[in-house]
Amino acid sequence: MSGGVDSSVAAVMLHEQGYEVVGITMKTWDYATSGGRAARSRPAGRPEKEVGCCTLDSMNDARAVALRFGFTHFIVDIRKEFGDWVINRFTSEYMAGRTPNPCVLCNTHIKWAALLRRADDLGCDFIATGHYARVRHDVASGRYVLMRGLDANKDQSYALWGVSQEHLARTLLPLGEFEKPTIRQMAADYGLDHVAAKPDSYEICFVPDNDYRRFLRDRVGDIDERVGEGSFVTSDGSLVGTHEGYPFYTIGQRHGLGLALGYPIYVTAIDPETNVITVGPRDELLKHSLVAGQVNLLKQTKIEGEQLGSAMIRYNDTGAACLYSLDDGGDLHVHFAEPRRAITPGQAVVVYDGEDVVAGGWIKSVEAPAPAPAVPQ
Repeated sequence: MSGGVDSSVAAVMLHEQGYEVVGITMKTWDYATSGGRAARSRPAGRPEKEVGCCTLDSMNDARAVALRFGFTHFIVDIRKEFGDWVINRFTSEYMAGRTPNPCVLCNTHIKWAALLRRADDLGCDFIATGHYARVRHDVASGRYVLMRGLDANKDQSYALWGVSQEHLARTLLPLGEFEKPTIRQMAADYGLDHVAAKPDSYEICFVPDNDYRRFLRDRVGDIDERVGEGSFVTSDGSLVGTHEGYPFYTIGQRHGLGLALGYPIYVTAIDPETNVITVGPRDELLKHSLVAGQVNLLKQTKIEGEQLGSAMIRYNDTGAACLYSLDDGGDLHVHFAEPRRAITPGQAVVVYDGEDVVAGGWIKSVEAPAPAPAVPQ
């Protein structure tokens, strides 16, 4: 229970359905664990207090819901696990020239794996969250299948692809069959006026000022000395400028480059070994194919040959038709019917069969825009 409208309504819905509910609010971070030097000296632009799910106000809001409906509520300190799995990985991915997705890591390792360990300690059979997604048990295959949420505008299945079969088997997602406006109305109907109108949070919780460059400098105190100034080049190798260091840039970035070439330019490639960033026009961001590792198969235990489906390459992606296959080493290969913009190493790709999640993995390489197999439309 984060203290927001979604998890609050999820808890009350299950309570009303007769479940014995135990509310858990997780203390996942604070400035001391996420901010490094910033924990001791606040840079310009840093918020005066913590924001998001770890504030005292949010914890009190969650506890108020539990008290109102008469179920138990605990606050658990999970900062060590969150730091190990999410914050440290976030930092190391940028230092490796990739753009991380901390929400997937948090869901997989914190909101599921770590939370289930607490559930076991409390004798709970299931965990439930306020995510907009669905889980069904396929009797024929014996698999627990993750599905898109009914509300296409709020569907969060993309961020849940890393959850294991063992954990999906113990998962309840009561909001998956509802649209967000309905959930807000339900909160009002339950008398949860203190959470019913709370705005959705989109920032990375442990980077509350949304300045990941500041965050990296706080976490890696000698980052400027370790990385140093690097070169901007075009695809033909021409030097067009210098930059602050590769960790401070992401694929598809346009603003903040400090370059004037007479046409809009974007970051198209990052080479951490040489500290060289390639820039170019928008069409150089278009790629047909990718390879992803650390794959989690959800709908089935294996992928035979090349299959037709659709895939998302970022959270707010609408998805696109693709062919996908699994190689002998377990890597996922995805070939899109039409080139996609800014496929980014470090982000996740999630493959769908209709509403069902087939598999997901971490993008580790992007292939040239051609040739790619023809994908049936």
